[in-house]
Amino acid sequence: MHKKDILIGLVVVIVWGLNFIAIKVGLKDIPPLLLVTLRFVLTCFPIIFFLPKPPISWGWLIALSLTLNMGQFSLIFVGMKVGMPAGLASLVQQSQAFFTLLVGVVWLGEKWRWNHLAGLLVAGIGMAIIASQQGGEMTTAGFWLVTAAAACWGVGNVIMRRATQGVPAFPMLSLIVWMGFLAILPLAVLSLLLEGYDSWLSAWQAPTWTGIGSLIYLALVANLVGYGLWGKLLSRYPATEVSPFALLLPVVGLTSSSLVLGEEISLYQGIGALLIMAGLTVHVLGGSWNIGKKSETSC
Repeated sequence: MHKKDILIGLVVVIVWGLNFIAIKVGLKDIPPLLLVTLRFVLTCFPIIFFLPKPPISWGWLIALSLTLNMGQFSLIFVGMKVGMPAGLASLVQQSQAFFTLLVGVVWLGEKWRWNHLAGLLVAGIGMAIIASQQGGEMTTAGFWLVTAAAACWGVGNVIMRRATQGVPAFPMLSLIVWMGFLAILPLAVLSLLLEGYDSWLSAWQAPTWTGIGSLIYLALVANLVGYGLWGKLLSRYPATEVSPFALLLPVVGLTSSSLVLGEEISLYQGIGALLIMAGLTVHVLGGSWNIGKKSETSC
């Protein structure tokens, strides 16, 4: 990989790692579902008028929007609101890699290798340890909502594979924007039903600079810049070369949340975090190791 593209990968990791701090800050002033809705409004307009619809069917586009946008982001925003530290959220979200594997094996009949199962086992133990550590800033509801968000991401990844099979190459940015557009109305309705009109009125009448700054970061930096650069890397290199950058995301998330928000994790949460990182490393990079090369099996 070219040095310039390595730098781009690191920029994306930093942008997405800081994304969890922006969410935490924004949730102090704006209800979670409303914050997600506004994120996609700002992401989509006015840029959607200049981007053609991606060359995939409306059915697949709606399915992607429901899982990757509405499901993933609403669950993680609500989860962080009810009790999930930003750093741990950035870590637990990466369990999407294992949900992607499981759904791909069941739905598409994809093959698994020794590193997938070993990584899943190690990371699963780490997830169980973290789940058992209630108290402090983490609640049971917060943990499981963020885990459900990761599951939505995993399902969305598999839908993405099916939706883009045989489709000519197209800009990732157009897909991000059109998926966001389709999520706006259902998210707005959900916010009105669950959070109420008064929450909308309060956010409109008394905006804060931190809330506005958070929203701008989430929509323009994390969404448009982050996914735009990531899509550029995927267009130049195989996913196996690009995906290892994601291993650094929890490192950035945990470090930045500690420095900026003063978050602390317990000893057992730290052990669980290390196990998840180890499992992710084996899952992503283990296929290139010599161990178990002949153990590939189809499910």
